[in-house]
Amino acid sequence: MLNCKDTTRLLSQQQDQSLSLRRRMALRFHLMMCSGCRNYNKQIDFIHKACRRFSGKE
Repeated sequence: MLNCKDTTRLLSQQQDQSLSLRRRMALRFHLMMCSGCRNYNKQIDFIHKACRRFSGKE
């Protein structure tokens, strides 16, 4: 099972490259249990989308 530190690292990594099925499943499981990491995931997704819009790479 992933801890929060590993989860946030993988969530950041996921923005730039695909993860293996095993890692994606571990992330999903951790996110179901951890509201702090769910919030981090929402924030990083928002920032990533805003950067793409700002740079014109939608």
